[in-house]
Parts: sequence; structure tokens; C-alpha cells
Amino acid sequence: MNSILNQLDDLSERLAGLGEPKFRARQIVKWLFDSRVTSFAEMSDLPRPLRERLSQEFSLWSSTVLAHQRSSDGTEKLLLRMADRGDIECVLLRDGARRTICVSSQVGCAMGCVFCASGLNGVERSLTHGEIIEQMLRLSRLLPTDERISHIVMMGMGDPLANLPGVLGALAWASSPQGLGISARRITISTVGIPAAIRKLADMDCRYHLAISLHAPNDELRTKLVPVNAKIGIAAILDAAEYFFEKTGRRLTFEYVLLAGINDQPVQAEELADLLSGRGALLNVIPYNPVAGLPYRTPSRQAIARFREILQSRGIVIKIRQRKGDDINAACGQLRRSVASGALSIVSPEQAANS
Repeated sequence: MNSILNQLDDLSERLAGLGEPKFRARQIVKWLFDSRVTSFAEMSDLPRPLRERLSQEFSLWSSTVLAHQRSSDGTEKLLLRMADRGDIECVLLRDGARRTICVSSQVGCAMGCVFCASGLNGVERSLTHGEIIEQMLRLSRLLPTDERISHIVMMGMGDPLANLPGVLGALAWASSPQGLGISARRITISTVGIPAAIRKLADMDCRYHLAISLHAPNDELRTKLVPVNAKIGIAAILDAAEYFFEKTGRRLTFEYVLLAGINDQPVQAEELADLLSGRGALLNVIPYNPVAGLPYRTPSRQAIARFREILQSRGIVIKIRQRKGDDINAACGQLRRSVASGALSIVSPEQAANS
């Protein structure tokens, strides 16, 4: 059965084919994005025969909830099983008044970052724009009725630039007044760095922020941490990033996962400062969130402070990201890995709804 979220772009035409007036599409969209309904039966201003027909011909959700975890810091994470049994993750983060969601663009990931649980089994497929929207709507339903999503980060499983059609289709609805109505300035696409796709985004006059995950200041170390870098190289990524900035005027963010004893030393901080000096970019440093079975560790507070001091002394604008959800496998791919290994029991949709 087709998910109605995959039909949003041509819903008026689909309804016209069922003999319904096109304004019904606006009603359905409003119910989906504004009223947080969980079934067609709840769409009370639609004729009952139409509600019944929608229930027969479409599904509201294309996934089921395998696990739902809540952290003591307010972070919530969902593990969703898609119709083809591929599993993905999405996260709701609470930080003051902010309500940020992190959603996936693919089942698995092809980038191969050695410290990340998402790509340990490679990539299975890209998600449709409807499947990406579904994550947003499921997470929005975790909020009380007086709260709304304020920010979106495409930083879950998969590289968003490897699935531009799905990602841009979903974000068009996320930023639309008829959809979630989130300002493009509050939406970030995070990528390991695919130069051709970065340039394509720039040529499309991308309205969203772009964050590029470096993780190392030189090609030798980056290729060890991000194997796909062997085919790309940092220079090509930085050239594409500069092109993006020139075309869009949007300040770039570079992300750097800090791994104890590997890329957190003063020599790497100095190299990174050389690399980013004069670019006017923000450096977002992320202390590593350990993954069971992988040998990488979180740096000490002293190492993090030293890293920050060196970069700040060189004029780099740096932010140390506060880790969230340590007690619920919140890092990308961790929950899926825990369930697949049997280390964590699957939570049924009914249990998740009542948890």
C-alpha cells in the first residue's frame, strides 16, 4: 500500500482521479502537518466515504516503531522499520527552547566512517522524500501540543548529498508554510563532502545551511577515518565549499568528531587552523560518543580544552557541541546496531506509543 506522504506533491491530481475536489488535498495536508493525526479516520472534515477510501488505498505510515528510547536529558530516539524491513533512526533533541530533530536520508551509509555505527553494514538504499517526512512527523508527535519543531538537521543515517532528490523533496515540505513551516535558516544539511553534489546545491541557490564533516586536517589521516576520502581529497571538498559560499552567501560549518589520541592532538589543531584560516567558517567540534565494539574513545576534558584553545588563538570560530542522549545510544546507528545484535530488545509499536 502506498504511503500518502509519498503522494503529497501530486495529491490534488490523485484525489481528482478519485472524483474528489482538489481542495481536499489542502485539508489532508493540514491534518498531517498541523493536527498530528495518526489515522485517516481522525480527519473529521473529510466525508466519511473518502476517509474510508483513503484508508483502503493509502497508508498513513510506511514504517513501524521498533524501539523508542528516552534520555534523562530529554533526548528521544526512534528506531523505525521500513516496509522493506530496512531499519533507520531519527532523534529529537531538547536544548532550552530549541526542539531540533535529526533525521536519516538512507538505510545505512556508504561513506564508511570507521568510528560510526551507521555504515558498518554499508548502504541498502536511499529513502523517499515521503519516508524522510515521516520521520519528521513521527518526531513532532513526541512533543506536547504547545511545542513545535524549531530546527532540522539532516545528519542521521546516510549522506544526504547521496540522496538529493529525496532530501530536497522532504525539505521543501519541511520549510513550506503548508508543511512544517520551518525557516530554511534553521535547516542544515550535513555531509562528509561530495564535491559535485555541493556544487549542484550551490547552483540551485540552496536556501539551507551546509555542514561538512572533516574529522581530520590532512588527507592521510582523513582517509584512515573516512575511506571515501581516498577518491575525493580535502582540497576538492574545500574548493566546492568555497564555491557554495560564493554562490549562496551562506556561512559554512565544518564538523570535526574528536577521537581520543587520534585527531585531538595539538599538531592536528594547528593543521586544522591552517586549513580553515581566512574562510570565515564555523568549526563545530563533537566529542566522540563511543560505540560498543569499536575501539575509539572520547577525549579527556583537558584534551578538548587544549584543542579549543589552540584554534581560538588562531582566530577560528569554534563551538564544542554538548553531547546528548549518552544513556540511550543516541549516536548515529547505535540503536539499530544494539537491536540487531540482540543487546537491546525490540519495543513494539504499542509499547512505544504507551511508553
